[in-house]
Amino acid sequence: MVVDVVVEIPRGSQNKYEVDHETGRIRLDRVLYSPFHYPTEYGFVENTLGEDGDPIDVMVLMSQSTFPGCIIRARIVGLLEMRDENGIDNKILAVAADDPRMDGIKTLSDVPAHTLKEIAHFFATYKELEGGKESHVGGWRDHEDGERVLKESQERFAKTQH
Repeated sequence: MVVDVVVEIPRGSQNKYEVDHETGRIRLDRVLYSPFHYPTEYGFVENTLGEDGDPIDVMVLMSQSTFPGCIIRARIVGLLEMRDENGIDNKILAVAADDPRMDGIKTLSDVPAHTLKEIAHFFATYKELEGGKESHVGGWRDHEDGERVLKESQERFAKTQH
C-alpha cells in the first residue's frame, strides 16, 4: 500500500516540527532535549486520526533527507507499537516509493535489523530528559498491521466529518 506522507521532521534533525492543522503552517514545537536526532523522515498522512487524536504518524526510510512540508509517496512496510504520556502513539514504518535504493524493501523483514533497533532505541529514549513526557516501545509489527492501523485512522477521521 502506497500513501502520501507529509514530512514534518527531516531525518537528522533535532528540531521537532509540527504542522499547525488550523493554519497549515509548520511550527517549531521544540528542540529535542537529548543529543539524539530523528533517524527517518517523520510525518503524517492527511485525513487520518490516530488514537492520540492527531493524524497517524509515519516514519519514512529513504536515502536522502527532505524538508518540512515535502510530500513523499511511501510504501508501508511495518508498524512500531508505542505509548506515550497521552496513551497509544503507534507509528507506521514506510519506505520512499520513488527511491530506487528502497526498491528491495517490501516488508518489515527486508529492513536491516540494526536499522529497526536504531529507530526503536530513538523512540524509547528521545523524551527521557524532558519533564512530564515519556515514551514506551512495544515492538515491531509487519505491513499488514501498519495498513490496518492506517485504515482504522482513516475511518476514525471520516466519522469526525459528519
